Amino acid sequence: MLTGFKHLHSANRYILLALLLIVIITSFQKWKGKKEYTKQDDKLNLITFIITHIQLLLGLVLYFTSNWVQFNENTMSSSLLRFFTVEHIFGMLIAITLITLGRIKGKKITDSVRRHKLTFWYFFIALIIMLATIPWPFRAWSEAAGIGWI
Repeated sequence: MLTGFKHLHSANRYILLALLLIVIITSFQKWKGKKEYTKQDDKLNLITFIITHIQLLLGLVLYFTSNWVQFNENTMSSSLLRFFTVEHIFGMLIAITLITLGRIKGKKITDSVRRHKLTFWYFFIALIIMLATIPWPFRAWSEAAGIGWI
């Protein structure tokens, strides 16, 4: 069961990253092109918001059941334990908060250009934070931990 959650959480990140890229690119183009905020834009943002929160729930299950999350004197001295116990969850919570705030604040803005600009910046900063705190397979400890692309 836990293995299934790990695979789902890992695979879902690619869906989330793809959605974030689509939202960021379209928001930037429509912001610079001074185009209207459409129902399609709102649906795409909503789907991204929902997938983000599904990813959060999967991550929380893993956080409280994983052997890589430990609260003891060795946690901060091990880069692997520190990453999963502190860095990964902290970075992701910030990114998820930014996506949530971008969605909520954006709904209150009636001017399309300002809404696209706000969506772009909130989602773009969230994407940067996510990319920095994903346990990519090229990290120094990833091979020893058995971390792959999925």
